[in-house]
Amino acid sequence: YNTGVGVDNLGANTTGCDNTALGFNTLNSNTTSCNNVAIGNRALTANTTANNNTAVGACSLYANTTGTQNTAVGFKTLVANTCGTNNTASGYYSLKTNTTGVGNTGYGAYSLCKNTTGCRNVATGLSSLFNNTTGNFNTAVGICGLFDNTTGHSNIAVGADSLQSNTTGFRNV
Repeated sequence: YNTGVGVDNLGANTTGCDNTALGFNTLNSNTTSCNNVAIGNRALTANTTANNNTAVGACSLYANTTGTQNTAVGFKTLVANTCGTNNTASGYYSLKTNTTGVGNTGYGAYSLCKNTTGCRNVATGLSSLFNNTTGNFNTAVGICGLFDNTTGHSNIAVGADSLQSNTTGFRNV
Protein backbone atom coordinates (compact mmCIF):
# COMPACT_ATOMS: atom_id res chain seq x y z
CA TYR A 1 0.00 0.00 0.00
CA ASN A 2 2.65 2.50 -1.06
CA THR A 3 2.13 5.37 -3.47
CA GLY A 4 5.03 6.84 -5.42
CA VAL A 5 4.79 9.56 -8.05
CA GLY A 6 8.00 10.99 -9.48
CA VAL A 7 11.54 9.88 -10.32
CA ASP A 8 13.68 7.89 -7.85
CA ASN A 9 11.20 7.57 -5.02
CA LEU A 10 10.69 4.49 -2.85
CA GLY A 11 13.54 2.89 -4.85
CA ALA A 12 14.98 0.83 -1.95
CA ASN A 13 11.65 -0.13 -0.40
CA THR A 14 11.45 -3.79 0.62
CA THR A 15 8.74 -4.24 3.27
CA GLY A 16 7.78 -0.64 4.06
CA CYS A 17 4.05 0.00 3.92
CA ASP A 18 1.50 2.78 3.74
CA ASN A 19 4.02 5.38 2.50
CA THR A 20 3.32 8.24 0.12
CA ALA A 21 6.16 9.74 -1.93
CA LEU A 22 5.55 12.60 -4.37
CA GLY A 23 8.42 14.38 -6.12
CA PHE A 24 11.98 13.68 -7.21
CA ASN A 25 14.05 11.44 -4.88
CA THR A 26 11.46 11.26 -2.09
CA LEU A 27 11.70 8.38 0.40
CA ASN A 28 14.38 6.96 -1.92
CA SER A 29 16.35 5.13 0.82
CA ASN A 30 13.26 3.78 2.57
CA THR A 31 13.52 0.05 3.23
CA THR A 32 11.15 -1.05 6.00
CA SER A 33 9.46 2.04 7.42
CA CYS A 34 5.73 2.66 7.33
CA ASN A 35 3.24 5.51 7.49
CA ASN A 36 5.46 8.26 6.05
CA VAL A 37 4.41 11.10 3.76
CA ALA A 38 7.01 12.87 1.63
CA ILE A 39 5.94 15.63 -0.73
CA GLY A 40 8.52 17.78 -2.53
CA ASN A 41 11.90 17.20 -4.12
CA ARG A 42 14.25 15.23 -1.84
CA ALA A 43 11.81 15.12 1.08
CA LEU A 44 12.69 12.28 3.50
CA THR A 45 15.39 11.12 1.05
CA ALA A 46 17.64 9.34 3.58
CA ASN A 47 14.79 7.83 5.61
CA THR A 48 15.44 4.10 6.00
CA THR A 49 13.55 2.62 8.95
CA ALA A 50 11.75 5.54 10.64
CA ASN A 51 7.97 5.50 10.86
CA ASN A 52 5.25 8.13 11.10
CA ASN A 53 7.00 11.16 9.58
CA THR A 54 5.46 13.88 7.44
CA ALA A 55 7.63 16.05 5.20
CA VAL A 56 6.09 18.66 2.93
CA GLY A 57 8.51 20.92 1.06
CA ALA A 58 11.76 20.55 -0.85
CA CYS A 59 14.49 18.92 1.27
CA SER A 60 12.29 18.75 4.37
CA LEU A 61 13.53 15.98 6.72
CA TYR A 62 16.17 15.27 4.04
CA ALA A 63 18.79 13.57 6.29
CA ASN A 64 16.33 11.77 8.57
CA THR A 65 17.23 8.10 8.93
CA THR A 66 15.70 6.79 12.16
CA GLY A 67 13.86 9.77 13.70
CA THR A 68 10.15 9.08 14.18
CA GLN A 69 6.98 11.10 14.53
CA ASN A 70 8.37 14.31 13.03
CA THR A 71 6.40 16.86 11.02
CA ALA A 72 8.22 19.25 8.69
CA VAL A 73 6.40 21.78 6.51
CA GLY A 74 8.39 24.24 4.40
CA PHE A 75 11.64 24.49 2.48
CA LYS A 76 14.54 22.77 4.31
CA THR A 77 12.62 22.32 7.55
CA LEU A 78 14.32 19.76 9.81
CA VAL A 79 16.73 19.19 6.90
CA ALA A 80 19.65 17.94 9.08
CA ASN A 81 17.53 15.83 11.44
CA THR A 82 18.92 12.30 11.62
CA CYS A 83 17.36 10.61 14.64
CA GLY A 84 15.52 13.35 16.53
CA THR A 85 11.92 12.46 17.35
CA ASN A 86 8.62 14.21 18.00
CA ASN A 87 9.66 17.51 16.40
CA THR A 88 7.34 19.88 14.55
CA ALA A 89 8.72 22.52 12.19
CA SER A 90 6.71 24.86 10.03
CA GLY A 91 8.27 27.70 8.05
CA TYR A 92 11.30 28.33 5.88
CA TYR A 93 14.44 26.85 7.56
CA SER A 94 12.57 26.08 10.78
CA LEU A 95 14.66 23.67 12.93
CA LYS A 96 17.06 23.54 9.96
CA THR A 97 20.15 22.19 11.80
CA ASN A 98 18.39 19.98 14.35
CA THR A 99 20.08 16.57 14.37
CA THR A 100 19.09 14.68 17.52
CA GLY A 101 16.94 17.15 19.46
CA VAL A 102 13.56 15.83 20.58
CA GLY A 103 10.19 17.37 21.31
CA ASN A 104 10.86 20.77 19.70
CA THR A 105 8.25 22.96 18.04
CA GLY A 106 9.19 25.74 15.64
CA TYR A 107 6.57 27.89 13.88
CA GLY A 108 7.78 30.66 11.62
CA ALA A 109 10.67 31.19 9.24
CA TYR A 110 14.07 30.57 10.89
CA SER A 111 12.49 29.52 14.22
CA LEU A 112 14.98 27.34 16.16
CA CYS A 113 17.10 27.51 12.99
CA LYS A 114 20.45 26.62 14.64
CA ASN A 115 19.12 24.11 17.18
CA THR A 116 21.18 20.90 17.02
CA THR A 117 20.52 18.85 20.16
CA GLY A 118 18.32 21.10 22.28
CA CYS A 119 15.12 19.48 23.54
CA ARG A 120 11.59 20.53 24.37
CA ASN A 121 11.79 24.08 23.07
CA VAL A 122 8.88 26.06 21.63
CA ALA A 123 9.54 28.91 19.20
CA THR A 124 6.69 30.82 17.59
CA GLY A 125 7.51 33.75 15.33
CA LEU A 126 10.08 34.79 12.77
CA SER A 127 13.63 33.98 14.01
CA SER A 128 12.48 33.10 17.52
CA LEU A 129 15.16 31.10 19.38
CA PHE A 130 17.23 31.48 16.18
CA ASN A 131 20.69 30.84 17.71
CA ASN A 132 19.63 28.16 20.21
CA THR A 133 21.92 25.14 19.79
CA THR A 134 21.66 23.00 22.92
CA GLY A 135 19.37 24.92 25.26
CA ASN A 136 16.37 23.03 26.64
CA PHE A 137 12.88 23.88 27.88
CA ASN A 138 12.75 27.39 26.37
CA THR A 139 9.63 29.14 25.09
CA ALA A 140 9.75 32.17 22.78
CA VAL A 141 6.62 33.76 21.37
CA GLY A 142 7.17 36.74 19.08
CA ILE A 143 9.57 37.88 16.39
CA CYS A 144 13.21 37.41 17.49
CA GLY A 145 12.25 36.27 21.00
CA LEU A 146 15.32 34.72 22.72
CA PHE A 147 17.18 35.33 19.42
CA ASP A 148 20.74 35.08 20.84
CA ASN A 149 20.05 32.20 23.24
CA THR A 150 22.53 29.38 22.64
CA THR A 151 22.64 27.15 25.73
CA GLY A 152 20.31 28.91 28.16
CA HIS A 153 17.45 26.83 29.49
CA SER A 154 14.02 27.17 31.06
CA ASN A 155 13.42 30.70 29.74
CA ILE A 156 10.10 32.23 28.70
CA ALA A 157 10.03 35.21 26.33
CA VAL A 158 6.78 36.76 25.11
CA GLY A 159 6.76 39.66 22.66
CA ALA A 160 8.92 40.90 19.81
CA ASP A 161 12.63 41.01 20.72
CA SER A 162 11.94 39.80 24.27
CA LEU A 163 15.04 38.41 26.02
CA GLN A 164 16.76 38.87 22.65
CA SER A 165 20.29 39.20 24.10
CA ASN A 166 20.06 36.30 26.58
CA THR A 167 22.70 33.74 25.59
CA THR A 168 23.28 31.32 28.48
CA GLY A 169 20.93 32.56 31.19
CA PHE A 170 18.28 30.36 32.68
CA ARG A 171 14.89 30.68 34.36
CA ASN A 172 14.19 34.17 33.00
CA VAL A 173 10.73 35.48 32.16
